[in-house]
Amino acid sequence: MSIENFRAETRAWLSENCPESMRDRPVHFEDAFDIYNTDDARAWRDACAAKGWTAPLWPKEYGGAQMSADEYRVFQEEMAAIKALPPETGMGLAMIGPTLLEFGTEAQKQEHLPKIATGQVRWCQGYSEPGSGSDLASLQTKAVLEGDQFIINGQKIWTSGANNADWMFALVRTDPNASKHDGISFVLLDMHQPGVSVKPIPLISGSSPFCETFFDNAIALRSNLVGELNKGWTVGKRLLQYERSASPAPRRKKAVKSLNPYAQIAKQYLGETGGKVSDADAREKITQQVMLEKSMQLTVQRVSAETKSGRAPGATTSIFKLVGSTIAKESSALKSELRGLAGVGWEGDTFSEDELDATRGWLRDRAVTIYGGTNEVQMNIIAKRVLGLPD
Repeated sequence: MSIENFRAETRAWLSENCPESMRDRPVHFEDAFDIYNTDDARAWRDACAAKGWTAPLWPKEYGGAQMSADEYRVFQEEMAAIKALPPETGMGLAMIGPTLLEFGTEAQKQEHLPKIATGQVRWCQGYSEPGSGSDLASLQTKAVLEGDQFIINGQKIWTSGANNADWMFALVRTDPNASKHDGISFVLLDMHQPGVSVKPIPLISGSSPFCETFFDNAIALRSNLVGELNKGWTVGKRLLQYERSASPAPRRKKAVKSLNPYAQIAKQYLGETGGKVSDADAREKITQQVMLEKSMQLTVQRVSAETKSGRAPGATTSIFKLVGSTIAKESSALKSELRGLAGVGWEGDTFSEDELDATRGWLRDRAVTIYGGTNEVQMNIIAKRVLGLPD
């Protein structure tokens, strides 16, 4: 099929099958589960999953569509044209799925990937611990191999979405006598077992997207060890690279193609003269932000091309995460700034829904330079692995 025919068929299919409720709406992590737990969302996901479009680049035997690079580009463009939400989201697609494709056994791929692609199973990440954040390799959650299973004891924290997850991918210490990087293994474990308990962490906003997770003789089967025993640090680092390549900035493609939404906001709150935003300083800030986002879009395309050519994401994903998270934070700050006093509303009938959402977005995006690896960690990685600077 020619790429022109593929575009026409994709456009027609999306127009017919994507529900209006799954178009042109903001999705934040804390409300994603509710948004994707509706009849429309399930119908949208199921329709796309039947075509392999929840995981367009994955091999067909694992639930994907095995699209070519050109087909995937067209698919993304047509999705963006109708402002369609992704049919499926989460750590399964963005993180553990690509990791299993690279490191998993055939049995692990057959067991887990199709369920991720169809949305049957939701995943969470067991990395951070109360005493191990940026220094992740100091983690203390222990896993003792007994026969064909690991017995796990310890605690994870900031386990995003653990209260709604079915499975966890986790880094655990399997050799306490080895150096901290060498005694770690990467395992998959069922969250619905007696040895796992989850406690949501209430935030000042009132939501609880993060959790504490406790293991009391929890079990992970030996068959769900990903990679080699005591060599999980290599697998865990690769997964972080996949996570970083899913930086917040690429999701702002609509802002790259034109001055929207910044110019629209500025014209509404600051006025316009001759079709331009009246305030010269605002025009300059908008231009700078759009240029940054356009540069980021080109970086996304470059990293995506590297991945499609068979190269696993490398240290460049740290550049991706560093710049992308900074752009995301500056984007929400600019939207609030352009609204003036209307951009700092928290509650009340005097503020519109968009204004209240902008305030929460600005507060929420203060964290994007922390989670998934702080900016300081990314700069250290770039210094060592990209620039070749000494420790």
